[in-house]
Amino acid sequence: MRPDTRELLTSIASAIKTDFRYETRADEVTQSPDETLRRGAGTCRDFALLMMEVVRRLGMAARFVSGYLYDASVDSGDGEAVTGAGATHAWLHVYLPGAGWVPFDPTNALFGGSSLIRVAYAREPDLAAPVSGRWFGDPDDFRGMEVSVTVSSQRGA
Repeated sequence: MRPDTRELLTSIASAIKTDFRYETRADEVTQSPDETLRRGAGTCRDFALLMMEVVRRLGMAARFVSGYLYDASVDSGDGEAVTGAGATHAWLHVYLPGAGWVPFDPTNALFGGSSLIRVAYAREPDLAAPVSGRWFGDPDDFRGMEVSVTVSSQRGA
C-alpha cells in the first residue's frame, strides 16, 4: 500500500524535528545533508536542505525558501516561541499536483499555514541568501551596520 503523500511528507518533517538537534551558527553557509546526518544537528537552512534532498530522491520537486516565521506568542509574550520565530528562517516548498507549491518546515514540523512569510525561493540554499550586499567606497569609511527585523501582527491593517 502506498502512503498518502501529505502523511509521508509530514512524517519526514516530524522525524527531522525529533531526531535532530537545532543549533544556531553565525555563518550563512548551509551544511550538506551528509554533514547534517553525521552531526545529528543543524540550522533551519540545514534541515530544509536535508528534507529537500529526501523529497527529490522520492521523485518530487522541491525548492528552498528563505523568509520569516511569525509566531503569535512572540507578540503576546505568552508561551515559548517556535524555533526560528522573529528572525530569518528557512523551509522548503514541495510541488504537489493539484495543490501547487506547499510549504513544509522541518525545523518545527509545520505543514502549510500562514505563519511562514516567504521572501525568496530558489533551487539551492546559496541562491537565497537571507542577507547580502556590497560596499562601494574606501574600506576605512565603513564602520559597520546593524539591522533588526521584527515579525509581528498588524491587526486592522
